[in-house]
Amino acid sequence: MSILAHQVRVILLEPQDPVNIAGTVRAMKNMGVRDLRLVRPCPYDPYRLEGIAHGTRDIIDAIRVHDTLDAAIVDCVRVAAFIGKPRAARWPVFAPRDAADLLLADAEHGPVALLFGREDWGLPNEAIDRASMAVTIPTTDHASLNVAQAVLLGLYELHLGAGDATRAAKRPRKAAPPADHEAYERCFRSAEDALQTIDFLKTRYPEHVMRSVRSLLFRSAPDAREIELVRAMAIEVGRAFERQRRELTGGIPHSPANADGTS
Repeated sequence: MSILAHQVRVILLEPQDPVNIAGTVRAMKNMGVRDLRLVRPCPYDPYRLEGIAHGTRDIIDAIRVHDTLDAAIVDCVRVAAFIGKPRAARWPVFAPRDAADLLLADAEHGPVALLFGREDWGLPNEAIDRASMAVTIPTTDHASLNVAQAVLLGLYELHLGAGDATRAAKRPRKAAPPADHEAYERCFRSAEDALQTIDFLKTRYPEHVMRSVRSLLFRSAPDAREIELVRAMAIEVGRAFERQRRELTGGIPHSPANADGTS
């Protein structure tokens, strides 16, 4: 089984039209990808999907439906969010071909995902926050693409990249595997706890600060060992602050939750 078949997931967040789900299934079949995950989808009939996308029953029968995006990407080491145009926040943004190279490199270590949003307004910021990279498909000023079209273009670049990889020298192995979604989220929680402990967020907007922290770490692409090191540093900030507080107050513990560095 190819790397595309067993390591690549396609995730549709709140798809509104079964026709677009069927179009996505057809694109996946064309490009050799089998794992489709739907987050809070519209009602759909598997029989009707196969009627639109003939010969795709194997993919349709394997569709997984999730209540939350976190559940859909929990096992992924990299998530690429496809957006219509760059946003104000500084997410790392790539063209599909460059994104494919990064995704295929990480797919050697674990599942990777292509994330697509609703037909009417795309992906909300909170969903893009869960991704480690954003992808924009170059178009004219009319940047709106049908969901299934965007899926096909993203998978096409992966398909080409995987074919090229079979004729190229093997990619060098990383010292440690890529950090997975849960490792990133643990690190972000510990970082926010530390910033709360030292009152860094007292005069700042926490959501904006944490979005910048997310962007910084995703751009740097730490491996599993490095992200745990960053998390350990954040935890130690909270512990050091608490030790100093106890010395100054004669041993009276600080009350806020997570002062011990746990999450």
